[in-house]
This record gives sequence, structure tokens and C-alpha cells, in this order.
Amino acid sequence: MKSDHEREKAVTRRSFLKLVGGLGLTGLSVSCGGCLRSPVQDAGGEGWLPYQYEAAGTWPVQVRGRVPIDPDSPSLIRDDEKCILCGQCLDVCQRTQTVFGYYGLPLVDDIICINCGQCAMACPTGAISERDDTAKVWQALDDPDRFVVVQTAPATRVALGEEFGLAPGTWVMGQQVAALRQLGFDAVLDTNFTADLTIMEEATELIKRVKGDKPGYPLPQFTSCSPGWIKFCEYFYPDLLPHVSSCKSPQQMFGALAKTYYARKRNIAPEKIVSVSVMPCTAKKFEAQRPEMDDSGYRDVDIVLTTRELAKMLKRKGIDLTTLPEEDYDPFMGKCTGGAIIFGATGGVMEAAVRTAYFFITGQEPPAGLMELKPVRGLAGVKEAAVDVPGVGAVRVAVCHGMGNGRQVLEAVRRGQAPWHFVEFMTCPGGCVAGGGQPRTAVPPTDEVRAKRIASLYSADARWGLRESHENPEVLALYQEFLEHPLSERAEKLLHTEYVSREHRLHALKPLNATSRRNGTKGAE
Repeated sequence: MKSDHEREKAVTRRSFLKLVGGLGLTGLSVSCGGCLRSPVQDAGGEGWLPYQYEAAGTWPVQVRGRVPIDPDSPSLIRDDEKCILCGQCLDVCQRTQTVFGYYGLPLVDDIICINCGQCAMACPTGAISERDDTAKVWQALDDPDRFVVVQTAPATRVALGEEFGLAPGTWVMGQQVAALRQLGFDAVLDTNFTADLTIMEEATELIKRVKGDKPGYPLPQFTSCSPGWIKFCEYFYPDLLPHVSSCKSPQQMFGALAKTYYARKRNIAPEKIVSVSVMPCTAKKFEAQRPEMDDSGYRDVDIVLTTRELAKMLKRKGIDLTTLPEEDYDPFMGKCTGGAIIFGATGGVMEAAVRTAYFFITGQEPPAGLMELKPVRGLAGVKEAAVDVPGVGAVRVAVCHGMGNGRQVLEAVRRGQAPWHFVEFMTCPGGCVAGGGQPRTAVPPTDEVRAKRIASLYSADARWGLRESHENPEVLALYQEFLEHPLSERAEKLLHTEYVSREHRLHALKPLNATSRRNGTKGAE
């Protein structure tokens, strides 16, 4: 039992934490090839974590504060007893993601958050973490009247092994499949299937925009796979929402098909299906709960687990991932191409889309340069390339990751100085491989860890039998048997959506000078 003095101390500390907690491009042708040493030192100098920054921070070391977190957030929670008010979460939210500090106070009716979880990755004490949904999955698995389907994102297969002592980037796809079956899932399927499907729909939409066949849908087209980015755009750049592709993310496409196409093919009542996803991303938990994500007639994705949550479940069951033999995904909605695999890396969605768009436009296989589109690879904050397409000319693309870098691109579009046809946005630095739900192999995340995970994805793509999304035989069968063709009426209903402005929920401030801001990854400026 705690003494009265101890209880009084705890209450006082909680009250204090509650009080301070709210403080809140060159175009390239494809043919070319511990403790702080001083208690008054500003964070960002030498110390126990500030080495990730190039310049001193502006928050006092003694109490630097923390980001506000909605107690009802579907993505993130905070353990106040672990929070030391070090301000690392503030720095990543403000400097890398440009969310905190980019809106005025008082807040309107929302705690401003894009649910990306980068604050959790930067937190040195583990005070911030994903909202734990493992109990929901255990309950579903124990219910004999439920058919529990699981899908796995590409980035999880190059990170899950790190929770079991393997080196960063170790490829564990086969072991992950085997582990999920041992947990008791009725079907183990692959989000990469709908990553290929996303490319089919997105490339078709891009071509229609370029040809002017979609009035009111301007260029450049923006990707829509990253839910943190989508919410960021809804908050700060709602005027640019018409640029965003209407495609749902692969996770949500999969969920819609699981309770329609899959249910029909397997002769399972859709109301009996529990759709679970394993994602590198905490924002996916938010995305699954968006009100518009129910086009199957049910909640399309019921439960989202992070990579860390899956590791927690495996350890609870005593399943050692490293000792398992490799197994394959189920044959139905479990096949993918190399183009889908690289979705987990910054630039990967763009590269996969360009391969298929080239084929759709020309009817020819893409040249070797498009199978390794080097200008959009790597960890530079903003990357560009120009792809020469016969009969069309140069198709210009751009890639950015981390919303600080995204702001640079978005401001260029607002000024009318965007020469691109297609832009990929990834919320997290490095892409999904460094999502807010990935293993905390380094705190804060490092470019070295990011690069190893990315390299593993590209290596898998290079050795894959099929590397272009339009080659996936299961996706082609889906169109023949169910969807008819990209952007068909049924495809539009199940695979596409619209997003809404959130500008009424905040007082957006003008962006800071992008050239003077530290963005959190090498070359990000």
C-alpha cells in the first residue's frame, strides 16, 4: 500500500505533467545513368540523445515539454510515469514532421496529430507507444465462430527479425508466415497483393489525368498510401486535396476485398470474417477507423497490429521466429510482384507505378533503367526523375519522405512551380521501413538501420520472378472475375475514396523557412 505522502507525491507529479504536457532538385533521364554535461545547455548540443541534431534546440533542458496526445487516440498512448519531459517527441514532431508548432493556440476542437508515431520512435524511455490491440486479436482467434484473416505489409518482413535478435534488415517473410499460422490465423495473406492492385488503379488514374480525362483532377497526382500524409494534407493543405489519388491504401483495399471478393470465393459469410493487418505504422490504426472505410458493407479492416505488437504476441506464445522453417502465403490473395515489395521504401511506390504506367502507355516492357530507377532511391529528402515515355515525352516524378520535406513540395505546388506529373509522399523518414510501429532497434532511428531495411526490400525485388504489378496473375484474375477493369464502377466503390478538409480544426500557421530547418535524415534539406 502506498503511504499518504507517496500518493500526494504521485498526484502532484501527474498534475504537473498534465499542466506542461500541452505545451506545446535536379531532373534525371532514365537513360543516364547519458546525462547532459551542463544543466543549462540547450538540447541539440552534446549529450545523451541530441547527437541526431545539427543545431541546438530552443527548449530549456530542465523542462523541454512533450507533444500533446489525445487520450482517445486509436494510435498512440503515453505512460506518464515514464515521461521525463526531455522533449525528444517535440523535436521530431516539429523539426521532422512539421506538425507541432505549425498551428496556433488555442486549439479548436482537436488535438492535432497525424498519428505517425515518430514521437514513439524518438522517446528514450518508451513512454509513448502504440495503443495495444493484441487483446482484440486474441479474442478473435479464440472465437470458433470467427474466420480470422491476417495481411502483412511489405516493411514488416525486413524488421520483425530485429525483435528476435536478428540484424537490421534481415528477410524473415517465410518465418513470419509460419509464425502467424502457429498463432492460429485461419488465413495468412499478403498486403503486397493489394499493393500490386493499387499500382493498377493508380497508374490508370495517372494516365487519365495526364490525358485530361478526369476533369477537376489536376496534376501533379499525389500518392495516397500513407495515412499520416493524408491527414497532414487534410490539416495543412486542404486546397491541394484534388491532387491526391482517390486510391485507398493497400491495407484498406485488402480489407474491402476480404469481405467481398474473398468471402465470395471462399464461401464465408462476411460478417464472420475478422480482418487483421500487421503494419509498420501506427497511423494505420487511425486509418482503419476512418468512417469512410466501410465500403464492403462492414468495417473493412477490424484490427491493426504494429510489427512490435506481433512480436509481443509471438513471445507470449513462446514462438521463436528464428527457429521456424519458411512457409508461403496462402495461394489466394497471397501472391505479389517485386514492385509491391518495394512499397515499404521511400521511392518504392513511385518506381512500381512508373514500371506499370510505362507498360500501359506503350504496350512495351519497361527498359532496364526503369527496373532500377536510381534517382528516386536513397534517403535524400526530396528526389526527382524524368522518365522518357515513347509517344508522351518526359514524365516527371518526385519523391519525398518526412512531412518537413513534404512541405517543400507542397509549397512548390501552391506557388505553381511544380513541374511534376506524379509525386510520392511518405510520412516517415525512409518510408514505411521506419514507421512508428517498427522495432525500436535504434533510439532515435538511424539512417543506417533505415538503409539496411530498404536494401533488403530492393534485393528481394531484384530476385523476384515477377517484378511488375500488371504481371501478378492473382490481380489479373481479380479483374476478370470481379472488378472487370481498373476504375470500373465496382473498383471505384471498393478501392477508391475521397478525403476531407480538417482546416476548421486548427489555425494553421505559415511554414517556417524550409532551408533553415533540420529535417531528421541525411540530405533531407
